Amino acid sequence: MKNVSVLGCGWLGKPLATSLLEDGFWVKGSTTSEEKVNILQALGIETHLVDISEFEEFDVFLDTDILIIAITSKDVDGFESLIAQIQESSVQKVIFISSTSVYPRINKVMTEEDAVLKNPLTEIENLFRENTFFETTIIRFSGLFGGDRHPANWFQNGRKIPQPNGFVNMIHREDCIEIIHEVIAQNCWNTTFNACSNHHPTRREFYTLAKLSSDFKAPEFEEDEVYEWKIISSDKLQNVLDYTFIYDNLLEF
Repeated sequence: MKNVSVLGCGWLGKPLATSLLEDGFWVKGSTTSEEKVNILQALGIETHLVDISEFEEFDVFLDTDILIIAITSKDVDGFESLIAQIQESSVQKVIFISSTSVYPRINKVMTEEDAVLKNPLTEIENLFRENTFFETTIIRFSGLFGGDRHPANWFQNGRKIPQPNGFVNMIHREDCIEIIHEVIAQNCWNTTFNACSNHHPTRREFYTLAKLSSDFKAPEFEEDEVYEWKIISSDKLQNVLDYTFIYDNLLEF
């Protein structure tokens, strides 16, 4: 049995942790909320309170084979402290959940070879990529939906949707979880993957259907912006992992 620690048992990390339990892993999970400890423990997850910004020691939580980092923190100092602890731990492999927001909108298809923005997230990516004490795979997920996160609920209260002629880059939570499982199962380390559905309808088409199909009124769009877009390619992930997306038509979800 392999041991896995999931740093951040939130919208993605919690169902990920339960799926790993079902696959026979011993799973440790973390939360920053004391109120969630009992909820996670009731699911069979050995639960720890971990906040990387507090610069505490997490020896027990990091006593594991694989660490999956699924928090939204952009605290570079906190990650530097965490990495120093990982180096001294039994962790051998790390999956760092990143985002395709690292790519600029420069009106082209973006692959893992393209230049990224300079911001805290890409700085944190590089901290993991450059570390030689353990192996890291970085997964850049596109816009996340699934569960209680439905696009019909976005852009409310009269907010106009920008870039209506741009393209949607999204991925369902079930695909996120399955991709993480495949990285572990196929022992695929020291690489970076984009993870995004192959289907890229326009934002106008996608959000109009999402709103109307959920009995909301049709959305309003910003119509006089400079045309900016990007399309995220997941070809590398699909070829290396031989992966087929579960939700690959964004107009049918």
